[in-house]
Amino acid sequence: MDLGLNGKTALVTGAGSGIGRAVALAFAAEGANVVLTDLKQEGMDETLRLMRQAGSGEGATLIADAGSPEDHQRAVDLAVERFGGLHAACNNAGIGGETNPVADLSPEGFRKVIEVNLLGVFYGMHAQIPAMLRGEGGAIVNIASILGQVGWENSSPYVSSKHGVVGLTRSAALEYAQKGVRVNAVGPGFIQTPILGQDQAALDHLASLHPMGRMGQPEEIANLVVFLCSPRASLMIGGYYPADGGYLAK
Repeated sequence: MDLGLNGKTALVTGAGSGIGRAVALAFAAEGANVVLTDLKQEGMDETLRLMRQAGSGEGATLIADAGSPEDHQRAVDLAVERFGGLHAACNNAGIGGETNPVADLSPEGFRKVIEVNLLGVFYGMHAQIPAMLRGEGGAIVNIASILGQVGWENSSPYVSSKHGVVGLTRSAALEYAQKGVRVNAVGPGFIQTPILGQDQAALDHLASLHPMGRMGQPEEIANLVVFLCSPRASLMIGGYYPADGGYLAK
């Protein structure tokens, strides 16, 4: 099915690996031009190489910190200057942060996770929405998590940040629903990406938590993100869409 993204421009944060890379490749496969941001150039270079194999869209890269509002604005400016506008964005960049009980967390560590995972989404939308309003409108998908719906011990910074992403998404969606910008959130379950590490016993345990018996793959999240950013999802506004192998159905 043609998603109607050929020739459009998308921006993906955290595009050097994992879900961000998969989202960039999925946009490219639909013929979209993609601006990639990440902290490391090497990962983005590999994403660009794979994009050229995946589709006809062009790509551009920018080394950027998700916790920097200035970097988000630079990314949007690059999209407009290089490709003429911005039609879609996926605010994906995030970190896991400290894993300790609340009383043992450092305030600095907690603050850092909020800065990247929650404020980073705010900074992204703050820069992206005006560019979309100046053009033909657009769609934004923020990457939340199943942990934006439930608790998880020893991970309160991450859990708090992802709950915040869901609330921020819904509020922004209401504000721009009649102005041509759709905002949604996707809630992945545990996805097989480098952030989870290489401990096979731990990975097997995480897989067992999903009723389908396995963890998800980045491409499975990317397919949903790109659909939500497409004109085919025109009625989908302010939603939280789980892609979690049944985790939240338990």
